[in-house]
Amino acid sequence: MQSNSATQNSVLPKKGSRNTRLANDRLVVFLFLLPALILFLIFVVYPIFRSVYYSTFDWKGLGQPVHNIGLGNYVKIIDDEVFQKSVKNVVIIIVLSLVLQLPAAIILANMVGRNLPGRALFRTIFFLPYVLSEVNTGIMWMLLYNPDPERGFFNGILVQLGLHPVNWLADMNVVLFAVFLTLTWKYFGFHLLLYLTGLQNIPTEIEEAARMDGATSIQSFFFITLPLLSSTIKTSVQMSVLGSIQQFILVWVMTRGGPVNASETMATYMYRFGLVRFQFGYGAAVAIIMFIICVIFSLLYQQLTRKPDYLTGL
Repeated sequence: MQSNSATQNSVLPKKGSRNTRLANDRLVVFLFLLPALILFLIFVVYPIFRSVYYSTFDWKGLGQPVHNIGLGNYVKIIDDEVFQKSVKNVVIIIVLSLVLQLPAAIILANMVGRNLPGRALFRTIFFLPYVLSEVNTGIMWMLLYNPDPERGFFNGILVQLGLHPVNWLADMNVVLFAVFLTLTWKYFGFHLLLYLTGLQNIPTEIEEAARMDGATSIQSFFFITLPLLSSTIKTSVQMSVLGSIQQFILVWVMTRGGPVNASETMATYMYRFGLVRFQFGYGAAVAIIMFIICVIFSLLYQQLTRKPDYLTGL
């Protein structure tokens, strides 16, 4: 009996050795993560805290900041009508994206993801604009929006239809929608690819079973495809909202926020006051406000959409 118990004790791992092995594994993981953690602290965390510091100064970017004004920059930003206009424009872009751009991408992904002839060509065509740089995209669409009917594509069509040409990028009532059309052309393929990836993860047996039970294509789309695509839709919505808040390059290349701030966004407002006018303390305050808005939205959105994934139990 004593020999058997001694054998069992020798086979069973000791608690101390198990803890040592676990500590070694954690140390290895930490050492692998350490380079990325250092880069994250240097290039992400540190600039955020420095921006918070500079945002409390009336600083022109030359020398050390000495004129501390506390929350004066933030109060000035909130009271500025141009900033309020930029926030309104961003909200309009977000609403148009959620109402028009993303639903269209879902519907087209559902069509292209099926046995549609030439679907690989369609995927390439719709994703190609996303590969282009935003500067090239802005220049291309500026040529399309040319007010001269002989040079501008859209005004040429309007003249052929017997309508008056439109100064797309100089009309305060039209410019924001013209910019949104460019944004849709640019990023539509990205969201389309996201939805196509999500559709590939949906088992085809579920839709086949629904068809056998007599479900139509529309019923299958609304009651099977959309619920099973919910996690991808959540990701797409979050990326679209955050991208709209930070949108800068296309707007600056095409309109510089004009005319008369009609297409101003928070990012162009920050660039105009932070770099163009050398009000770096003011621009840092705008950047911090944008950062806070993005963080609050992300936290609230994650909390509100925290529901079980339908694909988990499949």
